Amino acid sequence: MEEHAHSAILISDPNPRVGCILTTPDGTILGQGHTQQAGGPHAEVMALRDAAVRGNSVQGATAYVTLEPCSHHGRTGPCCDALIAAGISKVVATNTDPNPLVSGQGFARLRAAGVEVVVLDPTDPLAIQSRELNIGFFSRMVRKTPWVRMKIAASLDGKTALPNGASQWITGPEARTDGHAWRARSSAILTGIGTVLSDKPRLDVRLVETPRQPHLVVVDSKLETPLDSPIFIEGRKLFIYAAVVDGAKAEALTAQGATVIYLPGLKADGTPTGKVDLAALLRDLGQREINELHVEAGHKLNGSLVREGLVDEFLVYLAPKLLGQGADMANFGPLTELAQALPLTFHSTAMVGLDLRIVARVTGCDAF
Repeated sequence: MEEHAHSAILISDPNPRVGCILTTPDGTILGQGHTQQAGGPHAEVMALRDAAVRGNSVQGATAYVTLEPCSHHGRTGPCCDALIAAGISKVVATNTDPNPLVSGQGFARLRAAGVEVVVLDPTDPLAIQSRELNIGFFSRMVRKTPWVRMKIAASLDGKTALPNGASQWITGPEARTDGHAWRARSSAILTGIGTVLSDKPRLDVRLVETPRQPHLVVVDSKLETPLDSPIFIEGRKLFIYAAVVDGAKAEALTAQGATVIYLPGLKADGTPTGKVDLAALLRDLGQREINELHVEAGHKLNGSLVREGLVDEFLVYLAPKLLGQGADMANFGPLTELAQALPLTFHSTAMVGLDLRIVARVTGCDAF
C-alpha cells in the first residue's frame, strides 16, 4: 500500500497521497492503484479499475487502503460508495481521514452496508508511515495551516553564505538534487524578497522530473519584486504577500500573473509593523489548500519564522567544510538562557553525496 501511496506524491496535491490494494481472502492481488491528480480518481477507484482490466471479480474481496475511504462529494464521488457497489466485504485502513467532511463517516457508511472495517492502531508502523507521508494534509485539516519545512544548506559551522553573500555552492550536486526532490513534493515554496533580489532565483524544480511545479510564495512587504524577475514562470501560481499598499505596483505584478495579498502585521497598540503577518500568511495558505510549505529563504526571514514558532521541521544539509564568519541559518534571539532554545528531535539522518542530511523536527509539533 505504501509503495502505491508514494507514487501519488508528485500528483495528488492538494489531496492526500493514498494507495489501495484489493485482494482475495487468501491474499491474492486483484487490483491496485493510487490517487491521481486533483479531480481525478482516488486510489480505491483506480484499484477497482485495475481489477476490471485484469478481468478479476472483486466480489467478497478485501481492500487495503492507506486512508479512510472518503464519504463526501468533492471533486469526485464517495469512494466508500464505490467499494460498496463493487461488493467489497472488508476494508483495512491505516488511518482515519482527518478531513472533517469524512473523519469516521466513511467507515460508518461501510459498516452500515455490512462491510467489515479494520482500522490500524495509530502506533502501528504502517499507520505511522502513511501519516508521515501525508503530514501536510493532516496539518492542514487539523491545524488549518500547512506543515512548514525549512530547508537550509550550510557548512559544518552553520554558515549559509560568506560575508560577501557568496553561497553557490556550499553543498555538493547530490545534495542539491535531493533538495529539488523535497521541493517537488511540496505544495508551495516560500522565500523572501531579500533572496529574490540578491540571488535572482527561479525556485522551481529542475533537477528531478516532476509533472507539477509547486506554487511560489514570496514575502515582500513593500512590493519590491522586479517585474522582470525569473520567479515569473508561466503556468505556476505565484502569491506575493505584502504589508504596505502600492496600488500601481500591485497592478503591474498582477498583470505579470502574480496574486498580491495584503496581510500587514500589527503591534500590540494596533499600529502597523510594516512587515507581513506571517502567522496570518500560513492561515491564508491553508485556505488555499497548501499542505506542505517548503521554505528556502535567507537568515532574516528564517529567523522571523523560527522566532514566531511557525516552523515544524528543518531539512538541513551540512557540508564537510568550515567557513568561519558568514550568514547564519536563522537570525533570531539573542537568548539569555539555554532553556529558551528551540527543542528539536532528530527525525532522520543520511549521507547525500559528501554532505550530511538532517531532518530535525520541533519537539511536539506533530502532536495533532
